[in-house]
Amino acid sequence: SLRNRKVKPISAAQPDLSSHLAGKTYADLYDLSVRDPKTFWGSIAKERLAWTKPFDQVTDCDLSSGKINWFLGGQLNVSVNCLDVHVAKDPDRVALIWEKDEPGTEERITYRELLEMTCRLANTLKSYGVQRGERVAIYMPVSPMAVAAMLACARIGAIHTVVFAGFSSEALAGRIQDAQCKIVITSNQGVRGGRIFDLKSTVDNAVKSCPSVRHVFVAKRTNESVPMGKLDISLDEVMVGQSPVCAPEPMDSEEMLFMLYTSGSTGKPKGIVHTQAGYLLYASLTHQYVFDYTPGDVFGCVADIGWITGHSYVVYGPLCNGATSVLFESTPVYPNPGRYWETVQRLRINQFYGAPTAIRLLLKYEENWVKKYDRSSLKTLASVGEPINHEAWEWFHNVVGDGRCPLVDTWWQTETGGVCIAPLPAEPGAEIRPAMAMRPFFGIQPALLGEKGQIITGNDVSGALCISKPWPGMARTIFGDHQRFVDAYFKPYQGQYFTGDGAYRTEDGYYQITGRMDDVINISGHRLGTAEIEDALVRKFIYHKLNNSVFKFIYHKQHNSVFLRPAPSFKSFEYQTL
Repeated sequence: SLRNRKVKPISAAQPDLSSHLAGKTYADLYDLSVRDPKTFWGSIAKERLAWTKPFDQVTDCDLSSGKINWFLGGQLNVSVNCLDVHVAKDPDRVALIWEKDEPGTEERITYRELLEMTCRLANTLKSYGVQRGERVAIYMPVSPMAVAAMLACARIGAIHTVVFAGFSSEALAGRIQDAQCKIVITSNQGVRGGRIFDLKSTVDNAVKSCPSVRHVFVAKRTNESVPMGKLDISLDEVMVGQSPVCAPEPMDSEEMLFMLYTSGSTGKPKGIVHTQAGYLLYASLTHQYVFDYTPGDVFGCVADIGWITGHSYVVYGPLCNGATSVLFESTPVYPNPGRYWETVQRLRINQFYGAPTAIRLLLKYEENWVKKYDRSSLKTLASVGEPINHEAWEWFHNVVGDGRCPLVDTWWQTETGGVCIAPLPAEPGAEIRPAMAMRPFFGIQPALLGEKGQIITGNDVSGALCISKPWPGMARTIFGDHQRFVDAYFKPYQGQYFTGDGAYRTEDGYYQITGRMDDVINISGHRLGTAEIEDALVRKFIYHKLNNSVFKFIYHKQHNSVFLRPAPSFKSFEYQTL
């Protein structure tokens, strides 16, 4: 069956994490990472990150109380690690390739240029009174200015909260209010799929109910003028007069780096908090080893920066590693269904990281939309956001990758900071199984727990997916509500991090995600995850993407039947699914 098919990867990253750990096998490194995390993470952190003050304690954690601390006593600046260290070695290396909405209009930004842009923006924020520890909302399209805004906050010790630039004014206002943001950075408009979207008016409506906001900085994405009120400042104009040099603020390892809101079961969004050193180290390490990144590669993650995938694998992970990262502004089908693969050909992308949502959308088109473009530059394919079904996996692997590229199905969450379970890293030549996350990353100890809270041992078993030990990239709290953080993640299974997902451990000890635990359907005593049901539907029918953002699945509780209705957020199929 497809479930048990084995695929040999073309390559696998050779673990060589630090001079102390060089030459060890993946199995040896993984064993060390869970047996002696202080030695493992301590040696890596010392060598991979640039510290202004060395840490004196690797970790101090207690999952039962939600206490998570890494690299205590240390100080560093994230923007320095993402920019200055590379400018010192190779200032003209390309940091970002901005793949704008219209094909062939891409812009390249070097590390030196991005550092100068970041410093000008940081000095702008300082000149308008932004202090260390204050929150800054970023509501912008995927662009170099948005990346500079994130890094500028990191440089001066401000805390950014990026809000996806497709959210409504009500959703934006709720996040600004919860974070008590004093600054909003936005653009006049956004461009996507050949269409113009007004962002400034959305911000105008949002800040009416946000008394904490002192200033709104407006960057120009288009030449269209927009109404400017008493709070509004033209970002492009004020940045010109600022110095391209800004002294970085030394930050304690556990000071907040950013907040990112994710949906909660109570309906109120949760402001997930990530801190400085641990998050950056984990994003950097997973970027290199999960995707088999090597220096000189062009890394193509097509996620929006408004989500954690964009934070970790468009911005922080790649830039910390000195990579060239692609900023993808458009959609998979603009101006035609070959857009991704034409971009791969033109930019010579080496790693392509996208969502099963888009893959399922594209596989309904003729293969010629893929085959007509040169994809020989691709080394690794990867999927993120939800379990990838078998049909999409096979199409992605065989049609896009010509059967030669490892395809890594990555499992992780906003709360985990980076990839936790994926087929890579692994021993050279190790198998990859279709539609399966498979192997835990260094330091990740998965556990399956039963309904009574017992740990389920052995293989060929299913249960609630938990992680038994802390790791540097994990979230530290929910902003303003640590008790909610503890109740949501550490109380359901005492002393374990509860992911909210179910998983199956195969006979060989690999992990397959079965779907959200709160979406499990009981049919005649048989427990089925939503991912499994969707997979069966996809194999049975050819259909447009059925996703909670477009359609709601309505399952009959006792009968084996599924109904579909448009979700409340449904506006236009073409726009909502891209």
